[in-house]
Amino acid sequence: MKTKLPVRMMTSIAVLSAVSFVLSFLEFPVPLSPSFARMDLSDFPALIGAFAFGPVAGILIELVKNLLGLTSSATGGIGELANFLMGASFVATAGLIYRHHKTKNTALLGGIAGSFVMGIAAALANYFILLPLFEQFMPVDQLIASFGEFIPFIKTKRDVVLYNAFPFNLLKGLVITAFTMLIYKRIRPLLKGKD
Repeated sequence: MKTKLPVRMMTSIAVLSAVSFVLSFLEFPVPLSPSFARMDLSDFPALIGAFAFGPVAGILIELVKNLLGLTSSATGGIGELANFLMGASFVATAGLIYRHHKTKNTALLGGIAGSFVMGIAAALANYFILLPLFEQFMPVDQLIASFGEFIPFIKTKRDVVLYNAFPFNLLKGLVITAFTMLIYKRIRPLLKGKD
């Protein structure tokens, strides 16, 4: 029995990583954001993995997804690094909270807490990594103006982070948490087998 669990876990992590990678291509526009700011649900399989096998599994799924993403990166790996930092902070937080008391309420609490942590990680990653990267392709004033077209009080890089990056990633985490709450119990037996 003990030898089957690691094989099942590794197989599940591989499958969830592949699903996560595929979901990363299914992007959709974000309300009140320029066209280059898009959302995907690729953190969803990683959250499933973190709940099923623990936070390290969720982080591994995020890592594999982003390593696979390097094969088609348009940012030279910078976007993948930022995505990994944001996604790993989300699933690690949620998985750590859920691991100690595995109930529906704890899963919800973990997802909400993870969403806030991801929002903070996104704010930091955008300020220090992504926005400086975009500045290589677009003047900073033009970059800020592209966000200001949708949210008029955005005037600085800090405003972009506070009024777009943080709330956008908080919302993304909450949507993924809600999705996970709806289906996790149904797919858990497929991942873990019989207890």
